[in-house]
Amino acid sequence: MPQINNKLAINGGKKVINSKLSEYKTIGKEEQSAVRKVLNNGILSKFLASSNADYKGNNFSGGTKVLAFEKRIKKLFNVKYAVAVNSWTSGLTCAVGSLDVNPGDEIILPTWTMCGCASSILQWNCIPVFADIEPGTYCIDPDDVEKKITKKTKAIMAVDIFGQSSDIKKLKKIAKKHKLKIISDSAQAIYSSYYGKRSGTLTDVGGFSFNCHKHIQTGEGGVLVTNNKAIFEKLSLLRNHAEGVIGSMNKKKINQTKLINMVGGNYRMGEIEAAIGLEQLKKLKKRFNSRNIIAKKISNSLKKLKGIKIPRIRPNCTHSFYVYPIELDLKLLKTNRNKIYNALLGEGLRCISEGYTNLHLLPIFQKKIAYGKFGFPWKIGKKISKVNYKKGICPTAESLHDKNFIMLELCMHEFSNHEVNLVIKVFKKVWLNLFGK
Repeated sequence: MPQINNKLAINGGKKVINSKLSEYKTIGKEEQSAVRKVLNNGILSKFLASSNADYKGNNFSGGTKVLAFEKRIKKLFNVKYAVAVNSWTSGLTCAVGSLDVNPGDEIILPTWTMCGCASSILQWNCIPVFADIEPGTYCIDPDDVEKKITKKTKAIMAVDIFGQSSDIKKLKKIAKKHKLKIISDSAQAIYSSYYGKRSGTLTDVGGFSFNCHKHIQTGEGGVLVTNNKAIFEKLSLLRNHAEGVIGSMNKKKINQTKLINMVGGNYRMGEIEAAIGLEQLKKLKKRFNSRNIIAKKISNSLKKLKGIKIPRIRPNCTHSFYVYPIELDLKLLKTNRNKIYNALLGEGLRCISEGYTNLHLLPIFQKKIAYGKFGFPWKIGKKISKVNYKKGICPTAESLHDKNFIMLELCMHEFSNHEVNLVIKVFKKVWLNLFGK
């Protein structure tokens, strides 16, 4: 091992990074101007939820900014329909509800995702069933999905984790075979592509998040996309109280029985958020490209260090790099993650996290109690769900979380070229000290 003069900060050396990394900010003068115009206009929302509202847009589907935002989304992502909502969790709740689910139905989703995915399923008294993830991409594993299909399975929720699409071709083949619907949660993967088409647009219903640390933001917000007219109509109803417009919908000779299983909510996006969104969309491509340049530079450096597996991108696909995932080969490195993590942290690298939560191991699923104290919806009357949430059902995800996964939180920081260089310098210093190269 070569002589090391630059010792680790945790051993008394000097930190590589001595100040906070710059925060990721997307809001500028354009957004401020757009907000002022809305305020001066005085119309912050133009939604009504009543049978007197015009379903085509006047007082039902929102104000001018919301409608313009949805129109821009449709064009940018090449979809027939778009429905803006006040959060992506609201969007997922609407997405699940649009699939004609019944209490006790099962929806398969990856254990590596945000808890809102599972809660959106529980909102409809359906049962989340967790599948394992693919090594390297960390998206839902189609092979494990098929193993967990039962007679009660209604749909698959494919989460495009960290910034790239799930394997939609395989999932569609499985869905067709078993007559299932697919929801694409592309919250972290906006503007990424899957074989030439935008992630989130290739399934029955999909969409994107616009909360404050996504590529672009509206503060809080999201948008649903679909090419299915029936699903679009249900999404439009669900985001706007649903039952309040049955009267007007019925006048259009729409079968009222198709609406009775929908309990809608106030999931509506306001005019200020939509105005911000319109300006943010203009920056999306630039933000996407910038994030890819950062990730490429990091990859080109880290792949030279032993024991590091850089992110794997599917052939003919692109990655938006919401975060930068790293897998450690601990057998080769002959150490544990904790030692590496603490060394990186000691050098001032605060934009890293250990592991990624496995949802199936959270108390709500271990105890199988979502509402009240009697086990609902896993227990409905005398019927008890046999869905298994025991440790070991998702071995890839569990092992990565427990042992050898870390990630750089690209979503939280601006990462100038200088800061990227500092991040790389930290890794090189730690590896030189711990492993000699």
